[in-house]
Amino acid sequence: MRTGTASLPLHGGHCPPWLFERMKRLGPAILEVIVREYGPQEVLRRLSDPHWFQAFGCVLGFDWHSSGLTTTLCGALKEGIRGREKDLGLVIAGGKGRTSRQTPEEIATAADRLALTSLQPGELVYASRMAAKVDNTALQDGYQLYHHVFIFTFDGRWAVVQQGMNEMTRLARRYHWLGEGVGDFVCEPHAAVCCDAKGEVLNMVANEGQASRQVVTELARQRPERVVAEFNRILERKLPNLSLPWRHDVPRASYLNKALLKVYAAQPRDFAAVLGVEGVGPKTVRALAMVAEVAYGAPASFRDPVRYSFSHGGKDGHPYPVDRRVYDHSIAVLEQALASAKIGRTDKLQALKRLAQISP
Repeated sequence: MRTGTASLPLHGGHCPPWLFERMKRLGPAILEVIVREYGPQEVLRRLSDPHWFQAFGCVLGFDWHSSGLTTTLCGALKEGIRGREKDLGLVIAGGKGRTSRQTPEEIATAADRLALTSLQPGELVYASRMAAKVDNTALQDGYQLYHHVFIFTFDGRWAVVQQGMNEMTRLARRYHWLGEGVGDFVCEPHAAVCCDAKGEVLNMVANEGQASRQVVTELARQRPERVVAEFNRILERKLPNLSLPWRHDVPRASYLNKALLKVYAAQPRDFAAVLGVEGVGPKTVRALAMVAEVAYGAPASFRDPVRYSFSHGGKDGHPYPVDRRVYDHSIAVLEQALASAKIGRTDKLQALKRLAQISP
């Protein structure tokens, strides 16, 4: 289910330490209020909503329309809840760049450290890897993933926030997943895909791509030389409505044979298993989809958060520079309210709740 789109131009620079330290305090405090009122699963639902996620980053004072909001917000939440996971019933793993590749290890380590004996870390690791594989390999939209964060509760529910970039267009695309809404990893699994531009893509997880997934899986079980020969014939044919890219390299089958040998040896039972084979990347899937479409007739499928920036301001000075005095006061009010609630005095939290009910 797609819930909307958001503009995410690529912005350079870094979050200033004074702002990041405040985000580390206010962000987790807001999450704790949500957990107290609705439970940890509600945090997952909200993080999987692109509009709420963007508004959350704006409340915390980051640039309202910057791609950096994704990585900075997730980083602040991860650092801010470290050591407080048992209070929230939440764990955040992964991050940007090389940190994203440590997600499986972080999931297993957290399960052991927190003594989550009823949890199945292997299932969470599988969900993390498949979410990344789908958005980077099965959904080929010109964006290379560079950020992957996996959030899970102590009872095994999860959400994913990951982001890719297109350096040529200088745009970012953020992908949201919610575990409770994923019935099938390879058929319409997204909670939302966010970007400010659309174009031609290879979408192997579209509902109308079921025939393509079936044929690709069947091709993966064929001998590689047969698939390579068919792929080369397709490249040499004149196709209608041909649209050629600027690049000069031709994706011939030289890279393909090695990957196909791995897939052939695995004899995958379905498309999800094809994606799970190590070494199967976007080029391999695209090649198999081309063969499936041309040779076998199985075609593949080709709310405004800015107002929340007025709460504390924005890092880049829009709509005004971050008001540190007001920001610190907000942190103090929430932290004091939460501290009082832990000893049975919930009057301050109830006052905030009433204020929310009467606000427009």
